Amino acid sequence: MIKIATAQLWVLDQDEALAFYTQKVGMEVRMDVTVAEMGNFRWLAVGPVGQPDVSIVLMAIPGQPVFDDTTQAQVRELTAKGASGAVFLTTDDVDAAYAELSARGVEFNEKPTDQPYGRDCGFRDPSGNNIRLTQLKEM
Repeated sequence: MIKIATAQLWVLDQDEALAFYTQKVGMEVRMDVTVAEMGNFRWLAVGPVGQPDVSIVLMAIPGQPVFDDTTQAQVRELTAKGASGAVFLTTDDVDAAYAELSARGVEFNEKPTDQPYGRDCGFRDPSGNNIRLTQLKEM
């Protein structure tokens, strides 16, 4: 059986992203490892408390040799615009989660609204990635 274990988001600043996802969104650190032999490459992953088999890697946008300077700048620009990634989170009570995250300082760009698939709202992380928070309807 194939399962999804890890997804990746480009982030402009790993420390800022780590603080946002742990302190404001309430996730926990799954792994934070720096590999000196790879130019101090940092593998930083967070995930929802109570869901240990899923994580989000908060990946710094690499330069040479992975991306040339032009490509790195393009990825940074697209990330900041919210055009390079999204994460979809679910909850049993989107209105309560909206209130809790708002109290922790998360700034929502969309308040909870009814949709055909459930009740949904959205925010962006400090790098610009879109995050959707949804209370799904039973279909």
